[in-house]
Amino acid sequence: MQRVGITTTIPVEVVIAGGCIPVDLNNIFITSGCTQDMVEEAELAGYPRNICAWIKGIYSTVIRNREIDTLIAVTQGDCSNTHALMETLSLEGVKIIPFAYPFDRDRDMLRLQIEKLMTVFGVDWQEVGRTKENLDRVRQLVWQIDEHTWQGNRVRGFENHLWQVSCSDFNGDPGVFAGEVKQYLNHLERAPEIEAPVRLAYIGVPPIMTDLYDYLESRGARVVFNEIQRQFTMPFDTRDIVEQYACYTYPYDIFSRLEDITREIEKRNIHGVIHYAQSFCYRQIQDLIIRRKLDIPVLTVEGDRPPHLDARTKMRIDAFVEMLR
Repeated sequence: MQRVGITTTIPVEVVIAGGCIPVDLNNIFITSGCTQDMVEEAELAGYPRNICAWIKGIYSTVIRNREIDTLIAVTQGDCSNTHALMETLSLEGVKIIPFAYPFDRDRDMLRLQIEKLMTVFGVDWQEVGRTKENLDRVRQLVWQIDEHTWQGNRVRGFENHLWQVSCSDFNGDPGVFAGEVKQYLNHLERAPEIEAPVRLAYIGVPPIMTDLYDYLESRGARVVFNEIQRQFTMPFDTRDIVEQYACYTYPYDIFSRLEDITREIEKRNIHGVIHYAQSFCYRQIQDLIIRRKLDIPVLTVEGDRPPHLDARTKMRIDAFVEMLR
């Protein structure tokens, strides 16, 4: 089966219905064990120092995995540097398939984008609908993990992050992934409650530093809400795939994201917010809106390169958690 790379969450139902394996290149990059080397490889190829490390990681991931010769790149609703990423990978012989989320959530435009993707993969609405039904059953299992995180207090922040972020491509095999989720849920029935007096929300794109969650828990704080990661699970009750990807908040404006964030903060009894901003990303500007709109303490953490937190960020986290405590 052909492996198709994706730069972020897209209507993955279309890819799977077309008999292909979706591969979230972000997940491959960050779990590679050599993230710093991959960033440097992209810089040696000519990528500037002051460009998002995620983009450089995606570039090197594709170059290293030559079996991924097709890439679905989100040209609107994600990173503005994706356009140049598409061009540099096209230069290396990679087939590029563009996909755009309409800024204003226009359902007709979104339907058109999905239909263009369906044409590429040779599938119709009926096939995509059946695939959505199968994937929704898997997503509902992951929703249970999220409930155990903030209600049962049995799931660590990183585990919550990992299971949810994996719903972007279901680790390439929805059936195997569903079995792993069920096994994990069975384990949770016997797991003790986690003691962490400070309850946090994590908002923004997933962190490029792999030790953030562990460090927070070492200080007595636990993330019980991962905003964007939860959105990857499509936590919406709709059978319409167009409506599903219109409800998906990440590609659209910050204000719809804030509605979701505020609702979950209240529901989950959250004490403070970690807002992660990737260096050199336009989303850093949204921090000023977040601080004005959220009536709760916010710590903005900026990440540049993987894989670890720096000493200054650790000191700021220490002070924030102690203040909340």
